[in-house]
Amino acid sequence: MRALFLPGTLLFAWAALLGCSQHAPSASTATPSVTLPAEVPTAIESATAVPSATASATTAPPPDAGPSPCPDGMALVQRFCIDRYEAELVAPDPDGGFLTLPHNRRPPADLRFEARSLPDVMPQGYINRVEAAAACKNAGKRLCSMHEWRRACEGRRGQHWPYGAKAVAGKCNHTKAHLLSIRYGSDPRRWKYEEQFNDPALDVEPGFLAKTGEYAGCTTAEDVHDLVGNLHEWVSDSVDAELVEKMDAEELDRHPQPWKEGNGVFMGGFFSTADQHGPGCTFTTIAHEPRYHDYSIGFRCCAGAELSPVPRKGSKGAPG
Repeated sequence: MRALFLPGTLLFAWAALLGCSQHAPSASTATPSVTLPAEVPTAIESATAVPSATASATTAPPPDAGPSPCPDGMALVQRFCIDRYEAELVAPDPDGGFLTLPHNRRPPADLRFEARSLPDVMPQGYINRVEAAAACKNAGKRLCSMHEWRRACEGRRGQHWPYGAKAVAGKCNHTKAHLLSIRYGSDPRRWKYEEQFNDPALDVEPGFLAKTGEYAGCTTAEDVHDLVGNLHEWVSDSVDAELVEKMDAEELDRHPQPWKEGNGVFMGGFFSTADQHGPGCTFTTIAHEPRYHDYSIGFRCCAGAELSPVPRKGSKGAPG
C-alpha cells in the first residue's frame, strides 16, 4: 500500500500518524534534540559473529521439569510455542556459526537469514511480512497468527496488558516522543517513505528502541517479553472484511485506518505509540501491504508444541 506514502497527499499524513506511529507534536511544541551517530553500520559488513551454540536463548527449565515441548528460546502458551523475545536476524557464517545482521538495516535480498530469539539484543526493524515469514521458516518456525499473538499477550484472563488488566506507566516501551517529528519536522506530508520512514539512524537513537527484555515489567505470566511496545510485530493474517468486522465488534476506541483487502497486520504498537489502535495487546494496524517496512516494525515466531497425547477416559493408562 505504498501509495499511502507519496509525499504531499493527505492519505499519507493520515496513515503515517495513525497507521504506524504516535501523533506528531504540533509546530508550537518544543521537541528534544536528537544526537545522531556519526556513522551508521552498513549491511553485512558490520554483522557480528555469534557462536552457533548460543544462537538461541537458553532459558533453563526447573530441575524437576521434563523436556520442554518447545524449541529453545520459546514459551509454551496453550498448545503452541512463541518466541520469548522479538526476533533478531542471523545468517550462516562460512566457519559454521552465525552472523548477527545489523538490526537497523533492511535484510539483504541475496542472503539466507533466519530468526533468533535472545534476551539483551537489539531486535530487527525495517522488515516486511514476507521477509519475516521467511526468517521464521528458515529457523524451523512460522509467523504467529493474530489469534496466537493475542492469546500470548492477553493471557488466560483476556487482559489488555501483558502484565495485567490495567495500564501501568513505564512497564512497556511505548509512549515515547515521535522520532520522525523530531528529526524531520511536524508536517508528515514532508516525510518520504524510503528516506525518512526507513532512515537507519532512527533505530540506533539512544533512548528509543530498547534491547529485548530490557523492560522487565513488560512480561507475561509465561515469560514472554515486549509484546506491547518496542517494535510492532507482524502476524500471518491478511486483512479482509471479516477481520475488520471482528475488530469493530470489539467496541474498542480505535482511530479509523485506511485499509484494503490483502493488507498485512501488525500488532502491539512500538516505542512511539500509545493506544491509537487499541490498548496494549489489542493494538492492531491494518493499513499496510505485506511488503511494507519501516523503522517501527519487527516480528517474532511461533511453532507447534510437541505435547504428549492425553489418554482418553477409560483407555489403557487413563483413569476409569
